[in-house]
Amino acid sequence: MSDYLFLLDNHLDAGQNRAVAGIQRLATAAGMNVWLTGGAMRDMLRGAPIRDLDFTVERDAVTTGRALAAEIGGTVLAEDPLHRWVELLLPDGITASVSNARTEKYAKPGATPEISPATIHADLSRRDFTINAIALSLGRGSRGLLVDPANGQADLLSRELRTCSSFAFLDDPARIYRLFRFQHVLGFTLHPRTQSQLENALLEEYQSAAASWVLGKELRTAVREGQAAAMLAGLDSHGLLKVLSGALTGSKLNPAGLEKLGKLAQSVLPSGFEGGWLAFVHVLTEKLTARDRAEVVRNLEFTPDELAAAKKLDSQVGKLEESLKVTTRPSQVWEALHLATADEVLLVLYGSQVRVVQDRIRAYYEKYLPLAQEVTDDEVVAAGGKPGTAKFDKVRRSLIISRLNARPRKIEIVEPEPVQVAAAVVGRGRR
Repeated sequence: MSDYLFLLDNHLDAGQNRAVAGIQRLATAAGMNVWLTGGAMRDMLRGAPIRDLDFTVERDAVTTGRALAAEIGGTVLAEDPLHRWVELLLPDGITASVSNARTEKYAKPGATPEISPATIHADLSRRDFTINAIALSLGRGSRGLLVDPANGQADLLSRELRTCSSFAFLDDPARIYRLFRFQHVLGFTLHPRTQSQLENALLEEYQSAAASWVLGKELRTAVREGQAAAMLAGLDSHGLLKVLSGALTGSKLNPAGLEKLGKLAQSVLPSGFEGGWLAFVHVLTEKLTARDRAEVVRNLEFTPDELAAAKKLDSQVGKLEESLKVTTRPSQVWEALHLATADEVLLVLYGSQVRVVQDRIRAYYEKYLPLAQEVTDDEVVAAGGKPGTAKFDKVRRSLIISRLNARPRKIEIVEPEPVQVAAAVVGRGRR
């Protein structure tokens, strides 16, 4: 086993391991090469958890992605036949993408590219930044081989962002927004050549060729990774937020509110807690007029489900806060919060001036939720619950309530017996 495969094995969880094994089986059966690429390699080599699996193959990526989802019980979230790319949701909440090794040629900034099949070296060379242009072979013949044509490993060590080519921003202006996310999420500096490229791109206003939803996509990722406020400040300093709204600048960004929200998310919510996008946008637009808020939401291109949730958010937050004011027993706090969304919890924490509400939310995550998670399926079955039925959920709820409301056992402290010390010994000690 190569050192890189050993490193990979130590970074993958059980669900990710199943996905890697699944695509290896498919690649072997089809006689094709497959590589782990992009963010997965970047995160692995810098010692960070791997969030998403990015696979690159030589054959039809869409067909391969569908086959992977079918083999291990996942679903296809999105397909892009033009770029020959598919996004998957796999068991255990694992997200993955499968794409073709390819080259892209652009007639003008932001134009639809001309796609051609390519080798893995050519595919890596056409990517945005060197830290994303590293591949690890998972194929049978070359398993464990690292491909790094742009020396991205050196940039990871020096914590530096460097484009793969002089045309990176010209070809795809969306990379301008991605640059700011990487700069603030990873805490990397810009290579002097990349800094010059960025300044020239902004001078030529290449960013105007990128759709507004592109910025929204980068912001969503930054929110998930906890550095959206810093990214916004960087974008604002370069006048890049006007794509969302001309009113969204300076103090109207609500930097103090966003910083407060970020601290609450990090200090109260458990690590890996998903959600918070709607709460972020709510605080981001808090100081804007209703008209300007609507413009921001429109340019961020909310999904229909997000729009529906956003319309009910204020009402749901109010109900949750009122419920937490009057609850007294641990089980009541659990019942109020276990079905609440991350957005609702964050906005209650953000806006409530009632200390007991804040304390009960903290107690839920620190004590009540861990206790509730101790109730196993076997216990539910033993108590008469049949898996897959409404009774199963009802029995589980009953067991959780009983466990939460049970009085903790009183710990009896046994005083140690006094040690008898011989007088002669005491006497010798005094001399």
